[in-house]
Amino acid sequence: LWDLACNNDNKVSIAAAGAIPPLVDLAKNGTDGAKEAAAVAIEILAFNNIDNQVLIAAVGAIPTLVELATTGTSGARSAAIGALRSLSTNADNKVSIAAAGAIPALVELAKS
Repeated sequence: LWDLACNNDNKVSIAAAGAIPPLVDLAKNGTDGAKEAAAVAIEILAFNNIDNQVLIAAVGAIPTLVELATTGTSGARSAAIGALRSLSTNADNKVSIAAAGAIPALVELAKS
């Protein structure tokens, strides 16, 4: 899905098809590789798409991504941080990201 999501029209179609909740579940419960791939797909779906940013946050992705950014593999951490960056262009999501504990986690990652 992440390759398809690089097209703005496809971002809308992917969300309309109901792919966001399963991607969030995969980012939480998948294998290490699946978690990374799901986080990248979430990042791309959220990038410059306010509707997807709202939907991704509404299905609980932010706490999942913060957890992945702190406990995932190197690739999964990077992907989760990218997804949080894409989500953070939405003002409400900024508050949710901070509330989910991302700031201390990101500071720790910056130190490592």
